[in-house]
Amino acid sequence: MAVSGFEGFEKRLELHFYGDDPMGLRRLDFSGLQEVLDAVQCTVVSAVGNCFFDAYVLSESSLFVYPKKMIIKTCGTTQLLKSIPCLLGQADELGLTVCGCKYTRGNFIFPEAQPFPHTSFSEEVMYLEESLPNTLCYRKACIMPSKTSHAWHVYTASDDDHHQMVGHLVGPNMFTIEVCMTQLDAALARKFFRRHGDRSSGDAAGKEMTAATGIGEISPSALVCDFAFDPCGYSMNGVDGPHYSTIHVTPEDGYSYASFECVASASGDLGEVLKKVVRVFRPGTMSVSICTGDGGVEMCSRVAAALRVVGYDARSCRVEDFPAAGSVTFQTFSIRRK
Repeated sequence: MAVSGFEGFEKRLELHFYGDDPMGLRRLDFSGLQEVLDAVQCTVVSAVGNCFFDAYVLSESSLFVYPKKMIIKTCGTTQLLKSIPCLLGQADELGLTVCGCKYTRGNFIFPEAQPFPHTSFSEEVMYLEESLPNTLCYRKACIMPSKTSHAWHVYTASDDDHHQMVGHLVGPNMFTIEVCMTQLDAALARKFFRRHGDRSSGDAAGKEMTAATGIGEISPSALVCDFAFDPCGYSMNGVDGPHYSTIHVTPEDGYSYASFECVASASGDLGEVLKKVVRVFRPGTMSVSICTGDGGVEMCSRVAAALRVVGYDARSCRVEDFPAAGSVTFQTFSIRRK
């Protein structure tokens, strides 16, 4: 990566399970989780949890563990999909059976630096097809293009008992939103560099960055677990009841990148959240993907209206239906030139 730079764009894997144990995946001890992360080639740097789920900040992004759902999001040259065989084996020992899968990512900034199986989307799909059990028989893979350099890669799979529950990977009246931002405002990006000679811990420096950048105001009711890397970079997980949010920042000039993701209610004020996120980073270009049970077109309109107020013009919009996830919308935006 020294030749190309650090890859900020994340790979995201979400797996759903069913079983009788109400604790489910949360019974995995730390050594079990680390075994999964060893396959990915990352580790835990900070953690927090509540009665609903556990949230881990990783050396490359985040991990969320619910009783019947696990979300792993990693950046850099991590081999995310190699976690699947280990994770399915450990889930089987807990009496859990996988019933749904969703994999998403944007366009890599440095695709030539990615290792197998992330050398291409077709390679990733082939690996997923071979790694998942045949019971996940309702499958779809799609690249959602745009009029910019951004594209959204989506793969979903579901078993026979769950494929008719449109949006079961999200939940009733809920949606998952993933925002990918590039060309961050240089002055704002500098806030994610550690001060020269700063010897404070990653946790302490992370709290300073959360306060100094306004990230803490995006979801003020959330418990924030944050971490600052040395010499630069930042990650946070927000825990708010059963819902999570997460931010990851690669601030270096030439390949600056930030992501924001959250799960929220369809009745919530999505527009205000997006405005707060944009004001923290002021990206030159961005994409917004939303996975929702229905109402994809209406979601696109809400997102475009909110971002127009803070100076962003919509460049493209795509809506695609997936048998295991309902509607996935993908929009791209660029900052309005004065």
